[in-house]
Amino acid sequence: MKINSISLISVVSMLTCASAANAGVVADFYVGGMLGAGGQTMFADHHNETDTSRVFGAIAGMDLPIFRIEGEYDYFDSKDLNTNAAMVNLYAKIPSTVILPYIGGGFGMVFGGEQTITQSGIETKYDVDSTAAYQAMLGATIDIFSIPFKFDIEGRVLYAPDIYSIKGTDTTPDMLQYNVRAKMRYIF
Repeated sequence: MKINSISLISVVSMLTCASAANAGVVADFYVGGMLGAGGQTMFADHHNETDTSRVFGAIAGMDLPIFRIEGEYDYFDSKDLNTNAAMVNLYAKIPSTVILPYIGGGFGMVFGGEQTITQSGIETKYDVDSTAAYQAMLGATIDIFSIPFKFDIEGRVLYAPDIYSIKGTDTTPDMLQYNVRAKMRYIF
């Protein structure tokens, strides 16, 4: 009887230890929102135009121990340009306790919206084409224990080439968005 009891205790303790060791491997799923402010520069044939810009967005993703992957929707709003972006991002996290630094990159596309150009009092609107977009991020996550929310503060740069065509020319301006964002994520 004693050997059976010892065997049972050994098996249960091994299974308990194995499940505790795998607890850190489980992915956390999340949804969230963000807002940010910064600048936007349009590049076209040796002419650059810079405006302030705001961004609003929504995210959904999966948080792993070392990496984080997410899908993201952004709405960019500046004085002359309103547009949308859909991105897929990958982040590499630097292990820490409460403040977790990270670096990331993403790709996707800019779509919809319009650019308004005013020259000599005449306003011309151009529809934004669907085009590729690339971005880089650097930030930190604030992880407050015992609540299901995480907060991110990050700097971000997004580049989208040839976002629209200027009528009657071969000019296709490029867009550079750079901003600081605050994100809140709800962990399931």
